[in-house]
Amino acid sequence: QTTDTRRRSAIDRRTTRSAGYALSQRIRKRIEEVWGWMKTVGGFRKTRFKGRERTEMAAYLVGAAYNLVRMARLAAA
Repeated sequence: QTTDTRRRSAIDRRTTRSAGYALSQRIRKRIEEVWGWMKTVGGFRKTRFKGRERTEMAAYLVGAAYNLVRMARLAAA
């Protein structure tokens, strides 16, 4: 087992220095925040439903709840 803490990205520097990559990372962070909220606050870490249709409907409801939270936050600002 090594204790080497110097880690490198697997993505080439030619890719990571582009403006498109930076934009992609910002958008990705926004999407990951939504999924994080859905799992922690929305209770979507484990589904309580059987079947794809019911699980999909639960995801829509949790997503709608997140949108309401976002709208309330925007209205308050």
